[in-house]
Amino acid sequence: MSIPRIWLAALLASCVAVSAGAFETSARGAYVLDATTGTVLLNKNADTPLPPASMSKLMTLYVAFEAVRDGRLSLDERLPVSQHAMSFGGSTMFLDTTDRVRVEDLLRGIIVLSGNDACVVIAEALSPDGTEAGFARYMTQRAQALGMTNSVFRNASGWPAEGHVMSMRDLGLLARHIIEDFPEFYPMFAEREFRFDGRAPSNIYNRNPLLGLGIGADGLKTGHTQAAGYGLVGSAMQGDRRVIFAITGLDSAAQRARESEAIVNWAFRQFARKTVLRAGQEVARASVWMGEADTVGLAPAEDFETLLPVLDSERLSAEVVYTGPVRAPVAKGDPLAELVLAPEGLPEMRVPLVATEAVAQGGFATRLRMVAGELLARLREGPGDAS
Repeated sequence: MSIPRIWLAALLASCVAVSAGAFETSARGAYVLDATTGTVLLNKNADTPLPPASMSKLMTLYVAFEAVRDGRLSLDERLPVSQHAMSFGGSTMFLDTTDRVRVEDLLRGIIVLSGNDACVVIAEALSPDGTEAGFARYMTQRAQALGMTNSVFRNASGWPAEGHVMSMRDLGLLARHIIEDFPEFYPMFAEREFRFDGRAPSNIYNRNPLLGLGIGADGLKTGHTQAAGYGLVGSAMQGDRRVIFAITGLDSAAQRARESEAIVNWAFRQFARKTVLRAGQEVARASVWMGEADTVGLAPAEDFETLLPVLDSERLSAEVVYTGPVRAPVAKGDPLAELVLAPEGLPEMRVPLVATEAVAQGGFATRLRMVAGELLARLREGPGDAS
């Protein structure tokens, strides 16, 4: 059952402005999510498993945050550094086997300094068998439980390894989990620098290029290897909206910075939250079978607010879907239908619709009239094809 275009234009009159174009990204894979409404704004190879580089450290952090929350680790606990942990190059905290490092320092070392050695220290402490490989297997299992179906981990740091992959959607989902599940730890991701013990003056600054730009950026993690290219899992908050994104496969740190800032600006400027429907606002009527009334009004039970491009109303299609006719009796508030909205370039949205009034079951005369009408309709159709 389609809604008349005139009605739809009136419904969305407050949403009309200029069209929001699709964002053209140079990234190999990209995923942009309006976390406030759950609307996916951009999907480019978002479900393709790709080398995540240091962005996969977010999973190590998530597991560590869980361990602190559950009491299996404490922030002041000091962990030993193994020869295996000390052996890592790349981004490190320059730990050695004589160190016993506070968990809180290790967490900051991973978030701000991207310390590969810090990841291994955490991994060996939490691994079911005391090894980084065992921790990686646990990471994979935990990721699957969180709905990250395109992620497989071979290590704790994102060090290049065959089969160590994540999708951009999985990284976006993981970022959202960190933000929502661990608000007490999330402010660490906005820290611009971390001076650990004064021993690593060449590695004290957060690599996230968006921090400090005044666009609301407050996380999360960069990544770079030769196989992965340059990537970033980022998030920014402006007003009451939060945007999360994951990109990878860019050619340089400068291109990553430009692309990331452009994505944030596009997501906030080209989309707006709108109240599309009010509770009780009738949007259509459904046919009723064997009722005292032939139709019943359909309306949302609650205000429906969503994210929409600042677009022309002609670009939004809508349809009411229900199985009918609805059999009487109908109580006010009964769920009967869905309003399916399909903004151009965005996933469709489904709004539950309920009955706006009660419709009692008809008496004998109503039932006789309905049956007679049905028989008359069949007679008009003529006999069926006997072949």
